[in-house]
Amino acid sequence: MFDKIKYELQKNNSITILVVINVALFFIINVSEHIFKFNLIPYLALPLNFQEFIIKPWTIVTYMFSHEGLGHVFYNMMLLYFTSKIFTNFLSEQKLVFVYLWSGVAGGLLLLLLGILLPSVFNGSFLVGASAATIGVVASLAFIIPELQIHLFGIFEMRYKYYALLIFVMFTIIDFTINTGGKISHFGGAFFGLFFGYLLKNGNDITKAITFKAKKKKHLKVVHKNESMSSRSSVPSNQATIDELLDKISTNGYENLSKEEKELLFKLSQKK
Repeated sequence: MFDKIKYELQKNNSITILVVINVALFFIINVSEHIFKFNLIPYLALPLNFQEFIIKPWTIVTYMFSHEGLGHVFYNMMLLYFTSKIFTNFLSEQKLVFVYLWSGVAGGLLLLLLGILLPSVFNGSFLVGASAATIGVVASLAFIIPELQIHLFGIFEMRYKYYALLIFVMFTIIDFTINTGGKISHFGGAFFGLFFGYLLKNGNDITKAITFKAKKKKHLKVVHKNESMSSRSSVPSNQATIDELLDKISTNGYENLSKEEKELLFKLSQKK
C-alpha cells in the first residue's frame, strides 16, 4: 500500500499537490515550534474571533492545510488520498481542488459564525486541519456516484453512499464532545460537498461560475480543399458522455455498466 502511495505521490497531479502541501506545512510548523521555538499556528490557524479574523483573512485558507499532531495529519491525508483517487476517476482534478478549497471555506465560515454568535463559548479558540475540506470531497461523491461499489480496507464491499455516511459518523459524530469546534466545521464542509454534488448531478457545474478563467481566443483552422468531410466530423462532448454514464451509475449502480462503458468512463475521466 505504501509503495503504491509513494508511486502516486511522484506524479505531478492535484492529489499529490494537496497532500504534499499539508505534510510539508505540518513539518514546517513542528520544526519551527520545537527547534526554533517560534509558533506559526497563530498566523495560520483560523481564529474564531471576528476582530482577529479581520486582520488575518488569509487564515480562512491556510487553516485547512495546517496540522499540529501527527495523528491528525496522517488520518486526514489517508482519507484525502483514497477519496481523491475515487473522485478523479469520475471528475477532473480541477473540480477536486475546487471542492476541497470551498468545502474548507464553508466549514471555516460556519465555525467562525458560531464564534461570533457565541463568543463566550469559542473565546480564544482557533481552527486547524483539513478535515472539513476532506469531508466535503467525500460528501460530494455521495450524490454523484451513490451506488458505486467500493471495497473498504480492500475487504468490505459497500455502496459509496454508505461509505460516505460511515466516514462522516466516524470523523464527526463519534466522540463529538472531543474537539467539538473542529467537528462542527465538518458539517459546513459536508454541506458544501453535497451542494456541489447535487448541482453537478443536475447539470449545473458551479466550478465554471466561481472559477475565473481567461477566455481562450479562437484560432482559425486552415483546411485543405482535398480534406475529406469525414475528417472534419464533429466529436461528441466528453462531458456529455460522462454525465450520461454517471446517470446510469446513479440509477443502476456502477456494477451494471458494461465493460466497454467502464473503460470509456475511465478513459474520459483521465482526459479531464
